[in-house]
Amino acid sequence: MAISFFALAIFLYLGLDLENTSPSPASAAVSEGVEITYGTVFKLMHERTKFRLHSHDVPYGSGSGQQSVTGFPNVDDSNSYWIVKPLPDSSDKQGDRIKSGTIIRLQHMRTRKWLHSHLHASPISGNLEVSCFGGDDASDTGDYWRLEIEGSGKTWRQDQRIRLQHVDTGGYLHSHDKKYQRIAGGQQEVCGVRDKRPDNVWLAAEGVYLPVTETK
Repeated sequence: MAISFFALAIFLYLGLDLENTSPSPASAAVSEGVEITYGTVFKLMHERTKFRLHSHDVPYGSGSGQQSVTGFPNVDDSNSYWIVKPLPDSSDKQGDRIKSGTIIRLQHMRTRKWLHSHLHASPISGNLEVSCFGGDDASDTGDYWRLEIEGSGKTWRQDQRIRLQHVDTGGYLHSHDKKYQRIAGGQQEVCGVRDKRPDNVWLAAEGVYLPVTETK
């Protein structure tokens, strides 16, 4: 059963280092133009197919054998929530704005592993495999993604079209209509491709959007 936004807010309050802020009920609303800050918990929607970036504790049967990442067709699944985090050695903190060109990490809320990529081949198309790997105290450069905002926007907002480029491989986070038949039946492949395509574009969707707390 899906986690309600209220329950998700409680999880955030108990589970994250909130420092000087805490999510208000209003921050859970999906509103145009809401800024995405570090600590935000959200779903990332593939623009063309409307599938959500998704993971669960099921390993790939090929390639790295790491935790699989897919596109999920239904909106109400708690395994599609991701937490936006800065790099381990960064001075950025929860509530800070995120500028285009910034390197970020996405942590899977349920399993605590990081969105990851490498040179293993993806199961269906043979592109770059995208997986989940590591944990709260284990992260490496394979978890680093560069935010590219489409258009003239300088800081990440909820209504903006974005791409995520993997730092180590140069591959863009990508999905398409190619679907798994077994184990993850009905879910579509998520992979990395090194060239910009329409299927590289994602949008922030449902989530708890924390307020901006940085000083100007």
